[in-house]
Amino acid sequence: MTTISRIENDPARTPPPPSGAPLRTEPDRDCPLCPRLAGFREAARAREPEWFNAPVPPFGDPGGRLLIVGLAPGLQGANRTGRPFTGDFAGDLLYATLLEYGFAKGKYLARPDDGLTLVDCRIGNAVHCVPPQNKPLPAEINTCRPFLVATIEGMPRLRAIVALGRIAHDSTLKALGIRGAAAPFGHGAIHPAGTRKLYDSYHCSRYNTNTRVLTPEMFRNVFAKVRADLDT
Repeated sequence: MTTISRIENDPARTPPPPSGAPLRTEPDRDCPLCPRLAGFREAARAREPEWFNAPVPPFGDPGGRLLIVGLAPGLQGANRTGRPFTGDFAGDLLYATLLEYGFAKGKYLARPDDGLTLVDCRIGNAVHCVPPQNKPLPAEINTCRPFLVATIEGMPRLRAIVALGRIAHDSTLKALGIRGAAAPFGHGAIHPAGTRKLYDSYHCSRYNTNTRVLTPEMFRNVFAKVRADLDT
């Protein structure tokens, strides 16, 4: 069931990057800010030198009104291809849904040169680098959050944010300066945030769909609501 929660701005904003770190809107290819992730990335480069193996940048139009925030690149998905949600099961469901609701055009072929483009939409992640076992540590999420803030602030027409999973939800709240207690995560929940709305969805992972935690219909319903609200 969809719920609407009231949002109050929290004066505690996301902390600045670590002392001495350069101010950037995106991490560079050899970003050293998270040593564990940097080491995992280097090991992947040695093992699979033809893969992207770098922080994955957002995909889509900064002028779009919709931002989708995932957790982090998948090892054989975005970490391999260099495009969010491209090359793994989660991308199959996400891009099919975006095509259905007019947030993408073309054909999704699970590779970055398939010609698919996003329409009024951008996709990013709470964490830019692939984490071991798809599990970033809290410190890594916090360290990468300034880049999520930059993504949000770099979208002047942004009206809707879809958070895929609790971690993406929580990091997005902090990026927006919203207290977690004011906007609890729940699939289908909608949280007003000034001129924007935050829409919650369970992550479109293979595990969630195989266990029926998330069905394609449940996922489509979230984007149907976003589409309806943006068209109002």
